[in-house]
Amino acid sequence: MTHRVALITGGAKGIGRGIALDLAQQQWCVAICYRTSAAEAEETARAIEARGGRALTRRCDVSEPTAAREFAATVEKEWGHIDALINGAGPYHRVNLFDETVAGWNEMFDGNLHPIFYLAQAVAPGMKARKYGRIITFSMANTEQMVSQPDVTAHYIAKAGVLILTRTLAKLLAPHGITVNTISPGFIDSGSAPPEELAGMTKRIPAGYIGTVDDVVAAVRFLLGDDARYVNGANIQISGAWGI
Repeated sequence: MTHRVALITGGAKGIGRGIALDLAQQQWCVAICYRTSAAEAEETARAIEARGGRALTRRCDVSEPTAAREFAATVEKEWGHIDALINGAGPYHRVNLFDETVAGWNEMFDGNLHPIFYLAQAVAPGMKARKYGRIITFSMANTEQMVSQPDVTAHYIAKAGVLILTRTLAKLLAPHGITVNTISPGFIDSGSAPPEELAGMTKRIPAGYIGTVDDVVAAVRFLLGDDARYVNGANIQISGAWGI
């Protein structure tokens, strides 16, 4: 195989986009999916190709199991294989637990946890056959604390589930040359939060500043590389020591 292939969910904006562009500079083929960010996905695809990569974009709701598996199958059909699955999609909302709706509760699990299961099942057979693969998931920097979260309860529980699922996948897939690891960002200036809100959080970060997308991209680059071949089931916190 002369090319490497990555499937990135939520790759049209923010951290997912940063990862996609970094892989493009290394001449990866990058497939991204989106639900509503069509214009951003098209712009990201152009940027991928301008940097020497190849791009594939699809509107796909990976919280729906059939759609998630069909998207993985499309990527494999287009480029022959998938080397890396990067689970970047993850909806978030802030609401008190007793004001949460059943739909809102379910959305947090459907968007943050379930797609990892669907897509891991979809890509694992090909990775096993080739004895190679990289799977990266995303949690939160303070999830391992297992503390109460009255305003982000479902999201927090889902992100704790990501850690358990990641470690389980790592144990099951390690014999086949596949690594599965989690990255847990803290406060990252990815464009999803107002700058003034982030600035107000700075005093809570021991490092004294907000992280950047490049900080997360560097961790992804490491986990995808050969230097991380023995790193499996890890949770790398990108938080400036916040949340530990």
